[in-house]
Amino acid sequence: MTTTELPELGFYTLGGQPDRPRELIDEVRQAETMGLGHTFISERFNTKEACSLSGAAAAVSERIGIATAATNHNTRHPVVSAAYALTMHRLTGGRFTLGIGRGIRPLQDAFGMAPVTTAQMEDFAGIMRRLFRGETIVGHDGPIGRYPALRLGRDYCEDIPLGLVAFGPDSLALGGRAFDQVVLHTFFTDETLARCVRTVKRAAEQAGRDPQQVKVWSCFATIGDHLSEELQLRKTVARLATYLQGYGDLMVRTNGWDPQVLQRFRADAVVQSFHQGGVTVIDSLSTTVDQLEHIATLLPDEWLAASATGTPEQCAAAVRGQLDLGADGVILHGATPDELSPIIEAYRAGTSGARS
Repeated sequence: MTTTELPELGFYTLGGQPDRPRELIDEVRQAETMGLGHTFISERFNTKEACSLSGAAAAVSERIGIATAATNHNTRHPVVSAAYALTMHRLTGGRFTLGIGRGIRPLQDAFGMAPVTTAQMEDFAGIMRRLFRGETIVGHDGPIGRYPALRLGRDYCEDIPLGLVAFGPDSLALGGRAFDQVVLHTFFTDETLARCVRTVKRAAEQAGRDPQQVKVWSCFATIGDHLSEELQLRKTVARLATYLQGYGDLMVRTNGWDPQVLQRFRADAVVQSFHQGGVTVIDSLSTTVDQLEHIATLLPDEWLAASATGTPEQCAAAVRGQLDLGADGVILHGATPDELSPIIEAYRAGTSGARS
């Protein structure tokens, strides 16, 4: 039996903080069997190094798209990044997207990395396009640095998609004018999603590009009630709380939420206990259920409502709602293909019913 392909749906492999990267192999295989269109790889500086994971995903798949969402341009020399993308492009027969993002500033500061700017990401995108076309770049002196020469080889002329994980208006506009795919953040309200899509598409049009050719992905927490209550807490409350730890001001400002709620969240003794040592985050596996249940009382229902929850049918309807709001695709965030299986069945059934 042939499974109907769902190119508009994707998932993040190795979600959270797994310590066994080989889990990716079964996840990608299952996702492809289920008909999902894209697997996204989020890089962390431990067992989630993006190049290794990308190659593994390519080796065990034939059709599914593979994208980094994201790596950072400042962790590799530009020729190394370009060679990585070119290798993946040819290894997958054109299924690869090189996606970058701004990264988490406190972590980059701790590691001694220079802060990532919008100008740098735009400069990087331009350099990648030229290298993919086989150009030799001599004497580059721009936001990403000074390089006497950059070159992959003149025999190459490839159209390799570039992606951007975008949050604020400057990044969203950059995505529209210089990238092929834009991945939004999790827990965006409906209004925020629609506004972000408009910003990307308008920037593409202003840059003389076809806005329909810039794909905007909603990153949508999809946590059905067929999962245990503890898992639901970890994948909703713990995940949102961790984002609020890292860049809460930006999330609150972007969604138009009440900043006083964020202040109370930060002042809470349980939340503050996670900052001891400066490295622990709330979605750590060591976090207890009691702690999560307490943190849940600090987060308004409306903050957690920007997600797909409930029965598989309710989750599927919420996913379709993201497309109705203007997203070109939906990343079913926070769940493995196995956990998503009943939701995908409900989505496919509902989509088929709508078309009949």
